[in-house]
Order: sequence, then structure tokens, then C-alpha cells
Amino acid sequence: MQGPWRRVVYVTLFELLAIVATSFGLAALTGESAAHSSVIAVVTSAIAVAWNVVWNGLFERREARQARRGRGFARRVAHALGMEGGLVVMLVPLFAWWFNVSLWQAFLMDLGLLLFFLVYTFAFNWAFDRVFGLPASAQGQALPQSVATGAS
Repeated sequence: MQGPWRRVVYVTLFELLAIVATSFGLAALTGESAAHSSVIAVVTSAIAVAWNVVWNGLFERREARQARRGRGFARRVAHALGMEGGLVVMLVPLFAWWFNVSLWQAFLMDLGLLLFFLVYTFAFNWAFDRVFGLPASAQGQALPQSVATGAS
């Protein structure tokens, strides 16, 4: 599976599982109800979907220009760190507002989720690639011009 459909399937599966995990994780971390935590989990998911599309597009364009093909451990770690690092910047202020806590407290709350999602992102990507195969960018295949240049 390649191109936009790969990204749609990827993001849909990733986020559905993430909403469930985030709802329970935030409820456990904050003592808030599952309903309260589920609302922020859905909002977090929407933000994550947008960032996922942007990050994966940027990552795959850069990956396509690399001489070394495949997705070894270091490349997977870089992918997961970039994805999660961007989310921390966006989500800590949101958590501080939603749970009415300081930025530091929100960061500490997010740290537990961050650690979970670092492992989850790595494992999900690995499993996704095993089930659906590597994208063209990691196989050394030529990308369609729209993907290579970022055009829609």
C-alpha cells in the first residue's frame, strides 16, 4: 500500500487506538472521569492527526533523499522522537488549560503519555510496515512527483 491511502489507513488505525489509550491514561493520571478525559483525548487525536500528516510527509520526503534505504532502528527512533516532540509542544499548553494546572504540571502529566507514545509509535510503525509493507520511500522506489515535491 502506497501514497495517500497508506497515510489514511495509518492515521485512522493509529488514532483510534490512541484515543482509547489516551482516555484511560489521562483518567488514571488526573483522577478525572473517563468522559472528561475522553473529550481531551478526541481533541488531542485531531491535533495528532494533523501533525501526523505533516510529520510523515516531511519525514518521507527527507527519507526519499537518503542514500541508505530501509527503516532500521535509528531511523525508526528518529521518526518516533520527531512525532512525539512536536506533539509535546502542542499538547502541554492544551493540557494545562483543560485540567487547570500549570505548564510544569501539564508537562509532567504529558511525560507519562509521552513515554507510552514513544514505545507505542515505534511498535505501531514497525507492525504497520510488517502488515502493509514499507513505503516506496524506504524501498528505493521512485516516488510520484506529487509526493517527492510535496504537491497535492
